Amino acid sequence: MSTRIPLYQVDAFSKALFAGNPAAVCPTETWLADDVMQNLAAENNLSETAFVVPDALGEADYGLRWFTPKLEVDLCGHATLATAWVLFNERGVDKDVLTFSTQKVGVLTVSRGEDGLISMDFPASKPTPALHPDALVHILGGPALDYGRAPNGMMLAVVGSADILQNLRPNFGAVMQLGGHGLIVTAKGDAGSGLDFVSRFFAPQIGVNEDPVTGAAHTVLTPYWARRLKKDSLCARQISARGGDVFCRLVGDRVHIAGHGVLFMKAEACLPGA
Repeated sequence: MSTRIPLYQVDAFSKALFAGNPAAVCPTETWLADDVMQNLAAENNLSETAFVVPDALGEADYGLRWFTPKLEVDLCGHATLATAWVLFNERGVDKDVLTFSTQKVGVLTVSRGEDGLISMDFPASKPTPALHPDALVHILGGPALDYGRAPNGMMLAVVGSADILQNLRPNFGAVMQLGGHGLIVTAKGDAGSGLDFVSRFFAPQIGVNEDPVTGAAHTVLTPYWARRLKKDSLCARQISARGGDVFCRLVGDRVHIAGHGVLFMKAEACLPGA
């Protein structure tokens, strides 16, 4: 006999398949054992797998946890969007605002708007200036225009143009030397592109060399570019090979991060059990 676990795969931050960032979502009635969740995430081999259960403590509608193939992480934006998409569109949830209790970042609120746009309310992670480490030059091929570290453990480097960013081929061993939870590299959007900024995110430290679209990185990027550009509402694109569009708004010490999602797959994971 096996235990069958619902399994969905959603391309987050995209309206079209084969773009954005794919995340797996496993909704269950109670938490699976930690080692089972980690094994499922490793088997899925996506940058993140989300596990969601009804919140037993009544602090929120659901409890939510995120695992990479290697470890559990404190916050994952695209897998949160994917989870909300599944609940709204596949699991019969008939309201437009959901709350999620988390292990490390409190209660998150996610809402569904017009045209299926899903907006997530996350704590901002404002970067502070830091000394440029020697490894950064080897990663970027030259000095960064600006460099900082954020409370969420991510590092932020600014380069001179979207073209420089697009052509960047980082040495992931050098990225590992930076420590932390990953490196965001960003540039101002080109004139006429309709984009305020573009970015890429590298996190070999957590088993993800390059993440296609990273919601959590935009909790760092939004306060940075809001200050630089003197505007609170920003249009962004993560220019990985898959790419994805992110709509950001700074609201006090919170960041609203919004995007679309599209279902790629629904299935069942068959686990040994009673």
